[in-house]
Amino acid sequence: MTVNTKANGLDLRQWLADIDAGKQLKQVSGADWNLELGAIAELNVKKSDPKALLFDDIPGYPAGHRVLTCTTSNAARLANILRLGEIGGHQDLVSRLRGRPNTWKSRAAEYDPVEVESGPVLEHVAAGKDVDVSAFPAPLWHEKDGGRYIGTGCMVVTRDLDTDWINVGTYRVMIHDRNHVGLDMIPGKHGAIQYDKHMAAGKPFPVAIVLGCDPLGYTISGIEVPYGMCEYNYIGAILGQPVEVVRGQATGLPFPSAAEIVIEGWAHPGDLKEEGPFGEFHGYYPGKQGVSPVVTIERVYHRSRPILLGSPPAKPPNDYSYSKAVMRSALLMDALQASGVPDVQAVWAHEIGGARMFNVVSIRQRYPGHARQAGHLLLNCGVGAYMSRWAVVVDEDIDPANLQEVMWAVATRSDPERDIDIVRRGMGSKNDPLFVTFGTDTPFNSKAVIDACRPYDYLARFPEVAEASKALQAATRRKWGHILDD
Repeated sequence: MTVNTKANGLDLRQWLADIDAGKQLKQVSGADWNLELGAIAELNVKKSDPKALLFDDIPGYPAGHRVLTCTTSNAARLANILRLGEIGGHQDLVSRLRGRPNTWKSRAAEYDPVEVESGPVLEHVAAGKDVDVSAFPAPLWHEKDGGRYIGTGCMVVTRDLDTDWINVGTYRVMIHDRNHVGLDMIPGKHGAIQYDKHMAAGKPFPVAIVLGCDPLGYTISGIEVPYGMCEYNYIGAILGQPVEVVRGQATGLPFPSAAEIVIEGWAHPGDLKEEGPFGEFHGYYPGKQGVSPVVTIERVYHRSRPILLGSPPAKPPNDYSYSKAVMRSALLMDALQASGVPDVQAVWAHEIGGARMFNVVSIRQRYPGHARQAGHLLLNCGVGAYMSRWAVVVDEDIDPANLQEVMWAVATRSDPERDIDIVRRGMGSKNDPLFVTFGTDTPFNSKAVIDACRPYDYLARFPEVAEASKALQAATRRKWGHILDD
């Protein structure tokens, strides 16, 4: 690891102080870990401008053992997390993000993490019989969950068997007992590939699970970073400074020096146990209860007054669906323009589809077939193919993020017989609730393009829209905002 005196320990408390100054944080006292906390968080993200919630005085736990939710669920906080400065709303945030992931990837090698001897996360260390993960108020998030999930907005740090590659992914973590947790990793994900290598060699798999730090950590560990690249490097490229880490006493794995809570141990060959069920990003339970690796916890590290960062999946909008929508919208916009589609105005990967299943693009029509071209590429480009189902193409006067405007365009500008194209046997997913229902062997799914643009061949004859012009609307809001604002 490169030695650098300027580093960032991913301190959640510094981030909380920043958003609190911007009136983006709300304190909640007395909510029960048993369903109540989860229900409050779930209802909160359905508001038009949800605040981050910091829960304290949780029954059965010492004051100061806290849970934080809804960190990424609005534009202002997500822009803050990604260090993008002040922004003017959804599309401004998408615009600021465009091209940045490629820049961050290209610069990641410049930002190896910096190892230090100590940090706030080492204020309290438990080992042996003193290990007890139930000392933290892990919520039972939903009524039908299979257990209490301590790891949702987490970072799971693992190491490759054959190389020095450290991977940091976001995988769900369920409590089994005081020193055992279930770690559910989707096959093919980088952490799962590393796990499979260790199991094939008959060797224990080292794991360190970061249960709270600056939300930039779990935001990036939950996206697709190239195989072989360490997420710490990617995060360093965003920050413009390396991540400061300490080494775990049991596994030697690095984790952020200012983390709130870290649990560390080993997944041993053959040690599997029933885990779940737990909801998925699309808002459904994934089917039958399965088994997952068990991690035996040998060390627990935490700060005084520790904060557990929660980000559970649920029916969208959920705790993290907004951040996924913004980041995928920027990637889709880049992909469409790179493929040669002209005059793309905006893209929005809607939260209702988990930022994958229902995507909308607005264009300024330039030639016959322009709308169909944009829709088919939106469904089948490299970024958009996995689990996509609906692509809606609208004119430039429609905000693709505004579902009411989008469906108005579908209702008034598209003819079902003429304007819906079906793509059969497209790229699907075993995580699709319809795949679980149908029980087929191969995860194909059909996809549809809805051309909700004014018919190109009849543009001159299509009726005018009956509404105030954009300029008049803006002028009216400036003068009469005290009446019109919520």
